[in-house]
Amino acid sequence: MPLHDQAVREHLIDLLGTSHARAQFEQAVTGVPFEKMGVRPSGAEHSAWEILEHIRIAQADILEFSESQVYQTKNWPADYWPSSPGPKNLAQWKESVKQVLADRDAFVKLLEDPKRDLTAPFHWGDGQTLMREALLIADHNAYHIGELVLLRRILGMWP
Repeated sequence: MPLHDQAVREHLIDLLGTSHARAQFEQAVTGVPFEKMGVRPSGAEHSAWEILEHIRIAQADILEFSESQVYQTKNWPADYWPSSPGPKNLAQWKESVKQVLADRDAFVKLLEDPKRDLTAPFHWGDGQTLMREALLIADHNAYHIGELVLLRRILGMWP
């Protein structure tokens, strides 16, 4: 693998898992009291639960698209947001967080695979590449992590 290709892969992996200019995913979802997970404060469109689930669903969708030629397109926005403003219980929140991290790790494995060309368009897409999908995950998650931080500040639960 050319040195520049390895460097790009390392930068993408770093972008997905660390924070240089924003809060990390793990920081944004840790310490949210159960009773506030489903609260939509005045002026906010979504609750912390809805944002967490949206991150999970969208990232899983991007991972599935990046791995599979038999990808099935989902309906926007219905398939990308939860039906309830809050989780049923704390275990559901924890499972969602766990799945976001597992899917992020699975995407990192795609980036680490030297057989996966970062810039070759997927045969089943419309020009999307593995690099584009990595940047999409990073961009999308950063936006919603920012929303989570702001929501937590509004609700008085940000450190």
